[in-house]
Amino acid sequence: MTEPGRPIMFASYPDSGLFNPLLVLAGELARRGVDGVVFATDEHRRDDVEATSSVSKVGFVSLGEATPGLSPSSWDDATYRAVMNEKSRIRSFRAWLRLGDDPTTMAPKYERIAAAVDEVKPALMVVDGLCDPALDVAIAKGIPYVMGIAFLPSNMLSTAIPFARSYTPRGFPTPRSGLPGTMTVRQRITNRLFRLRTVTTFLRPDMTRRMRRQKELLRALGITESVRGSVAKVDRAALTLCYSITDLDYPFETPERFHTVGPLIPPLPQADPDPGLQAWLDAHDSIVYQAFGTLIRMTAAEVAALVDVARRLEGTHHVLWKLPREQQHLLPPDLPANLRIESWLPSQLDVLAHPNVRLFFNHAGSNSFHEGLYFGKPQVLWPLFVDCHDIAVRAVDAGVGLQLDRSDTVDADDVTAKLRAVAGDPAFGARAEHLSRALRDAGGVAAAADLLLALPALTTNRGNP
Repeated sequence: MTEPGRPIMFASYPDSGLFNPLLVLAGELARRGVDGVVFATDEHRRDDVEATSSVSKVGFVSLGEATPGLSPSSWDDATYRAVMNEKSRIRSFRAWLRLGDDPTTMAPKYERIAAAVDEVKPALMVVDGLCDPALDVAIAKGIPYVMGIAFLPSNMLSTAIPFARSYTPRGFPTPRSGLPGTMTVRQRITNRLFRLRTVTTFLRPDMTRRMRRQKELLRALGITESVRGSVAKVDRAALTLCYSITDLDYPFETPERFHTVGPLIPPLPQADPDPGLQAWLDAHDSIVYQAFGTLIRMTAAEVAALVDVARRLEGTHHVLWKLPREQQHLLPPDLPANLRIESWLPSQLDVLAHPNVRLFFNHAGSNSFHEGLYFGKPQVLWPLFVDCHDIAVRAVDAGVGLQLDRSDTVDADDVTAKLRAVAGDPAFGARAEHLSRALRDAGGVAAAADLLLALPALTTNRGNP
């Protein structure tokens, strides 16, 4: 049994894409019998954290209720439309920036994290890379931290600002631009303009006022040193765990303490199967699984188009659609016989692992994309969010799938054509299987736990109170 002398404290926002990988890692430590593991996040995640206990316990530290407006599930319609702006990705990025780390709403998170750290006295913090309050507190209190990255390597190692420090070469696609590795002249100009417009975003009066208020807040909390740039966060980390592999990104050199370990997949089956769903999966030999994360708010026209797509696939494919219950009122009354709707699944991972699931139609979210590839599934991608466009273009360039022609809506003709093309061409499946092996070889949660437990912050503190 491995016993750090002082606790390991995990900290994350509660959103599934950020929270779930770190929860899997905390669960791996618990299975290994590592004592003193605690997880700090919002109150509504308490049951998920406590259920992770195994040979040893994972303690829960509450950071209070969810911060209104910070989680995508709580956005109002105007905010949702602004962030999902397909016509201007820089405006979409600006809308996203306006939501994050608002000084007024984030003050309680800083205070609760600081209080939790004072109480727990961790030897090491394991923090999601977007959870700035936990990173700032760790730096202020001199606590070594491990950073978890739920995105492509370049998302955190490439600057979006001209002349800033970056591990990627000049001319590399700017994060969140959705541009490919090999660009036309027009795309290269767009790439440069995207960086310049990112700079001007931070010069806008509303952003300068926010940064000034944020500095005042941090000073009042005793935090005199704060890290905002993603590259600076990585450079300060004792270890960075990226849930991807370099084979899925465009070529560049990563720093020494930056490790690509692939997706953090727990032992499967992850959950007790639903007997009815399991029987349905077993009964059909070619299934398209479609799920678009927790962000999308589909229109009646989009729902009708996807039902029409399933109807067109009758006779060749069955379709399993994870559609939130609150959107199911948009479904037409006559559904095709090959379509199964589920509002909730015991485990998406267990579904993706099923051999009869041949293709994954998703929103190009980082976790969904990597999990699908981990199980060797070729994909059709409907990129919906700020970083999803970067995932989608790399998926196409990697030969594992196709992207819809439009991101602001779905067209039944386009979706049907893309699904048939990917399902009908064995090259997509072969490439997905190749990358599946590479993702598994990266080591996943076992490799992540080994790297974490070997850090000097833990090995030199064993046995010390």
